[in-house]
Amino acid sequence: MKTIKGPAIFLAQFISDQPPFNSLESICQWASSLGFKGVQLPTLDSRFIDLQLAAESKIYADELKGKVQAAGLEITELSTHLQGQLVAVNPAYDQLFDGFAPEVVRGNPQARQEWAVQQLKYAAKASQNLGLTAHATFSGALLWPMVYPWPQRPAGIVETGFTELARRWLPILNTFDACGVDVCYEVHAGEDLHDGISYEMFLDKVQQHPRACLLYDPSHFVLQCLDYLEYIDIYHERIRAFHVKDAEFNPTGRQGVYGGYQSWLDRAGRFRSLGDGQVDFKAVFSKMAAYDFPGWAVLEWECALKHPEDGAREGATFIQNHIIRVTDKAFDDFAAAGTDEARNKTLLGL
Repeated sequence: MKTIKGPAIFLAQFISDQPPFNSLESICQWASSLGFKGVQLPTLDSRFIDLQLAAESKIYADELKGKVQAAGLEITELSTHLQGQLVAVNPAYDQLFDGFAPEVVRGNPQARQEWAVQQLKYAAKASQNLGLTAHATFSGALLWPMVYPWPQRPAGIVETGFTELARRWLPILNTFDACGVDVCYEVHAGEDLHDGISYEMFLDKVQQHPRACLLYDPSHFVLQCLDYLEYIDIYHERIRAFHVKDAEFNPTGRQGVYGGYQSWLDRAGRFRSLGDGQVDFKAVFSKMAAYDFPGWAVLEWECALKHPEDGAREGATFIQNHIIRVTDKAFDDFAAAGTDEARNKTLLGL
């Protein structure tokens, strides 16, 4: 059995125009100073990575890895959450999601999708060049506006939506397979893959593709009242990435899961810094250890209250204190009587 690696940190929420958050070298030094051992790297900001160059140049990929290692860190995974979102966009969200794409493809859904697909393929090869085995992303969504069946969904539209989603993702999954990298979908509100059932529907459509794996984040399941511990029992063989993020759900007589159009601060369900929410992380880390999770424990900071730098500082210690160093022997080995087949048969009357 393996011990989970970490703590690591997803850099997406910390990047800014202010030092030390405005360059790869300085943000890595900051993360290292807090006790982190790895960074999950978003791929849209050229100050931190040129994704196409990392895919096309092993020399550049080695230099990039060297900059991170100089701070005493490792790259845990690359992230294409925003590009993955654009692989599949319902027209209702075209204008809202255009901001995730470069200006040259805005207002052109087909060009935007083609750009997103190419980004994912670059990420596959870049991950290979960096020596990574897992990749974090979103699935995108064609069906999300119809997640609640009112008005009644037209017959066959869910089938059609998942068939099309699979058609778009299969070439990407095959590219990742050729590169030896797992695609880890973060099951998340706003995605067609937003719970276990929807993931299974997609998995059927991509013929149980071995690279169609999962990024586990219990916070999203707290907000939709899904059993996040049983989820590990069901899907542990597909979980290849892990976001450590906390959340709380406090329904009232006025609002519940849907949040009443309120800001994050005023919602019944909201994300919190590690230890401030309701996720039972002792149970989560125990299950991940029992199922021999092979990857990193990566802090994703999102909190309606706490400052991100405080969340990061506290989070490094929180994760380190929850990682279970897996034992290499049974607790009752001291009482073992050894192996004697002849005695065993005698004890059984054989």
